[in-house]
Amino acid sequence: MNRNFTWYSIIIIIMILYYFRSQIGQLDMKPPIANKQPHKTFAHGQERVDNYHWIRLSDDQKSAKNSEGWPDDQTMQVVNYINKENDYTSNKLKHTEKLQKKLYSEIVGRIKKDDSSVPYFKNGYWYYTRYEKGQEYPFYCRKKDSLGNKEELLIDVNQWAEGQDYFSLRNLSVSPNNKLLAFSIDTLSRRIYTVKIKNLETGKLLTDEIHGTEGPVAWANDNSTFFYTLKNKTTLLSENIARHSLGTSQSEDAIVFTEKDDSFYIGVYRSKSNKYIIIYNSSTLVSDYYILNADNPMGKFLQFSPREKEHEYSIEHFEDKFYIVTNWNAMNFRLMETSEEATSKQNWKEVISHRQDVFLNDIDVFSNYLVISERKDGLPQIRIINQNNGKEHYLDFGEEVYSAYTSVNLSFDTKLLRYQFSSLITPSSTYDYDMNSRESILLKQSEVVGGYDPDKYQSERLYATVRDGKRVPISIVYKRGFKKNGKNNLLLYAYGSYGSTIDPSFNSNRLSLLDRGFVYAIAHIRGSQTYGREWYEDGKMFNKLNTFNDFIDCSKFLIQKKYTDPDHLFAMGGSAGGLLMGAVVNMAPDLYHGVVAAVPFVDVINTMMDPSIPLTSNEWDEWGDPRNKDEYDYMIRYSPYDNVFKAEYPNMLVTAGYFDSQVQYWEPVKWVAKLREYKTGNNELYLYTNMDAGHGGKSGRFRRFKELALNYAFLIDLAGIKY
Repeated sequence: MNRNFTWYSIIIIIMILYYFRSQIGQLDMKPPIANKQPHKTFAHGQERVDNYHWIRLSDDQKSAKNSEGWPDDQTMQVVNYINKENDYTSNKLKHTEKLQKKLYSEIVGRIKKDDSSVPYFKNGYWYYTRYEKGQEYPFYCRKKDSLGNKEELLIDVNQWAEGQDYFSLRNLSVSPNNKLLAFSIDTLSRRIYTVKIKNLETGKLLTDEIHGTEGPVAWANDNSTFFYTLKNKTTLLSENIARHSLGTSQSEDAIVFTEKDDSFYIGVYRSKSNKYIIIYNSSTLVSDYYILNADNPMGKFLQFSPREKEHEYSIEHFEDKFYIVTNWNAMNFRLMETSEEATSKQNWKEVISHRQDVFLNDIDVFSNYLVISERKDGLPQIRIINQNNGKEHYLDFGEEVYSAYTSVNLSFDTKLLRYQFSSLITPSSTYDYDMNSRESILLKQSEVVGGYDPDKYQSERLYATVRDGKRVPISIVYKRGFKKNGKNNLLLYAYGSYGSTIDPSFNSNRLSLLDRGFVYAIAHIRGSQTYGREWYEDGKMFNKLNTFNDFIDCSKFLIQKKYTDPDHLFAMGGSAGGLLMGAVVNMAPDLYHGVVAAVPFVDVINTMMDPSIPLTSNEWDEWGDPRNKDEYDYMIRYSPYDNVFKAEYPNMLVTAGYFDSQVQYWEPVKWVAKLREYKTGNNELYLYTNMDAGHGGKSGRFRRFKELALNYAFLIDLAGIKY
């Protein structure tokens, strides 16, 4: 007998047995079952029982420790349950670990490691951001006068982020004299920032440190005073605007403005003209502004125009006047102007009238040109108006399905307009457009490392006629050679809230799906502003069900047109798009093979009933206030958590962030617990909670893609694609 062969055989047998044992272990592993602790609430004569209310922890509980260094009993119970769910997901998807690593390698491998942004000019300096190989975070830099001059490093974020599980550095703001840099950091992913100041001449930090802020600051022209926004520690609402003088303690800072209406977001910024410090207040339906000459930081902010119900507008200062984009008697907005000496609404004069079929989104002002960002026929448009002779024209982007928007335009006296263009097959491209010669100059197109051939892919625009007769656009992309045989794996994505429009743009990450035969589609459902303001209004409050119906009907349309079938159709959405996922799986559980719901807002009634939860009061005009019976009655019809029922739900992967300030972690965790109680059949249900991050997942240029790799692996595995 060959001894070596014998031992080799034994080793092989052991490995085989171990493999099958691990596989059997995975198959036999039971999902965690959350304890049921009935919690009764009463509203409008109706009793609701929440068996998983106990999963909710306060922010204090997350960090509190007893005398022995342990969290309280409830915290330990919650964390133990979440860890069990994470372990279950990890074990059940263990067979995809190699695929996850491969996908992660693919995704980050397409990203240029030593990259830099296109520089822009401001106040005597060229500013840009660059990355170096092996680094997760950017270097913020500038050069004086000319790009040929020596680089000045403003901030190396990698040094600041060292040793942090999560790190965000943002809101860089240079003082008017170019000598001081204000920036803000967050190490918890709760979007509560600490402002720090760096002396750019010495490289040293000032002792000034501002805590509990929104992040951005607005410098006054004296270079020693700035304004910032303070947040409520519990609700995370932006409540106060404060003024800080360098060299003093934050406790000495004066509160210059307080917003008493908790449905408003507030903030402060410096006008493009540098003449004004501007406080903005905005709710879903109302805008309000206060202005102060930047030369007089100790002065009083003056209201731009009296606050009015359902009046939304924005302002832009130029020379001796303000331009105003307003919905005053104009659902799709119009453009007006007024003297800076008489800013109340009765003084406004019309520049561009309201158009029923065109949504006026934004403006960029130049000395000789006025640039209008519009939406027409469901697509973005950039309109150029010569202010000297009134002649106008539109940019021609040359593609059927695309995304385009104006970029950093900080100078008035220039003929160059900087804009961004992208499509489902064209990587993000930065252009300077000569408004005189009408020539576009390509400055940079994002590089796809390893090569990318757009001719290998095809995109198109489809229109699904939904149940009430509306035509909903669908942007779709696939690899050439695609055949409409009804058997293609297709991932349908949508958001559909807050008027946020997801225009079709390029994403190199998506190639990992397209190259494996997936079709990718975006449903431009109501709740966005794809077709203007009416499209948004028709998908919020008492019209919110249209958002969900649109998505379902778009799904059925794609099946009818043989792009896919229910065994190959997948859906994905995050945050408010996660609410969309939660609603559609209740309404049409048999329509999808798999669903990814990322940080989903699903416990709608409980959250919107409680103003102490961060951001709740800001959202009442979007979703409704369930303390009012008619709004409660409508919202209870679709709230995903409240409508879970015994059904064979599709395969689902749900994600959460333990420190999420936008959608509290307990919403997806509770939802999964309830789904486990009610779901029938053998389809999989997975929950992954990132215990170190918030709404956006992990920080860092590359680390954040690990969760995307998990999502993609889940989909590819379900699709039965060999890997």
